[in-house]
Amino acid sequence: MIAKTDLDICRKGMQAFVGRRVKLKSSGGRKRTIVQEGVLENCYPNVFTVRCANHKTYQEMVSFSYVDILTRVVEIAVEPDPDKKCRCHIAH
Repeated sequence: MIAKTDLDICRKGMQAFVGRRVKLKSSGGRKRTIVQEGVLENCYPNVFTVRCANHKTYQEMVSFSYVDILTRVVEIAVEPDPDKKCRCHIAH
C-alpha cells in the first residue's frame, strides 16, 4: 500500500526537476509502450504535467499521477543537466 509520505517524497523529488526535459514511458495496452518526451511543466498535489512538442503547430499537455510512478505504470527519466555530469533517474 502506498502511504501519503511516499506521495509527498515523490512530489518533492519531481519538483526539483520542473523546467527540465523528461522522457516518459507508459503502457499503451496490448504489449504497446508509449514514449513521450517534453518539459516537466508543473507539480500539483496529486499530479504532474509535461508539455510535449509532438507537432510543429501545437504542443500537447499530458498529466500523470505520482501513484503512476510509485506503481511503475509510468517510468520517467530526466535528461542530464548540461552544467552537471550526472544522470538522474526517478525510480521507486
